[in-house]
Amino acid sequence: MLEYLPPLNDHNLPYPDTIHPIVVHFVIAMVLFAVFCDILGYFTRNVRFYEVGWWNLFFATISIFIAIIFGQIEAGLAEPYSAAEATLNLHTLLGWSLSGIIAAVTAWRYVLRSNNPKELPIPFLGVGILLVGVVCVQVYLGDLLVWVYGLHTVPVVEAMKQGVL
Repeated sequence: MLEYLPPLNDHNLPYPDTIHPIVVHFVIAMVLFAVFCDILGYFTRNVRFYEVGWWNLFFATISIFIAIIFGQIEAGLAEPYSAAEATLNLHTLLGWSLSGIIAAVTAWRYVLRSNNPKELPIPFLGVGILLVGVVCVQVYLGDLLVWVYGLHTVPVVEAMKQGVL
């Protein structure tokens, strides 16, 4: 069965480069922009910003599950060494948690939008700011995995293959 799978390249992936960071950057941008638009809409009383915030949050909810699928595939292929394992496990746990949190916030936003699309309550905006904080922590952990631990970088993959790590 394994002979039907494509061979792994020098990044230890069956495709040219990591896909998870590409998709997850869309999620990050959409969540940050949604919260920004909601806050801007609140202070300017321009309901068009609420509409932009809603659609960004909606598509971020869909996109985070795509990011998680590729993240799980790529984490499984990374063969992390012991120094990177705790960070990878925390990043994975927080990623799955964020998917639930973003889905819940989007559902809440849907109810608010259905009831009155022209205003958002302060508690919702507060949760949005907390969401931005959690996203920033997740970004930091992802940065550690790439820029400090070098997962899926050619030198680290080669060191793993040679048994150095």
